[in-house]
Amino acid sequence: QVQLVESGGGLAQAGGSTRLSCAFSGRTLSRYAMGWFRQVPGKEREFVAAISWSGGATYYADSVKGRFTISRDNAKNTVYLLMNSLKPEDTAVYYCATARYRDYVGNRNDEYDYWGQGTQVTVSS
Repeated sequence: QVQLVESGGGLAQAGGSTRLSCAFSGRTLSRYAMGWFRQVPGKEREFVAAISWSGGATYYADSVKGRFTISRDNAKNTVYLLMNSLKPEDTAVYYCATARYRDYVGNRNDEYDYWGQGTQVTVSS
């Protein structure tokens, strides 16, 4: 059974940085493309970034492009999201998820099947 556990969230200052981790277990991480999403209360979950199974392809939402970097270490079964130049509007619960297809690098929620429980990131101004 696939399990995803996010960590690294917390309180950060605007303009600062933080890194989220997503620990994967239950199967072989290299079989899956991965994504990060975020959600604030009252709004739909929105796509943040995705990475192919090999790490060779990435894709970002326009709102985070140039500030966030998604990466993975298949040997450590972990996916990362490095968040730089943080803004108060980045405040959200962040989720990692596995894509249905190993080469899928996209923003459709319904193309992701396993989800973590989320980690809160709060950016203060």
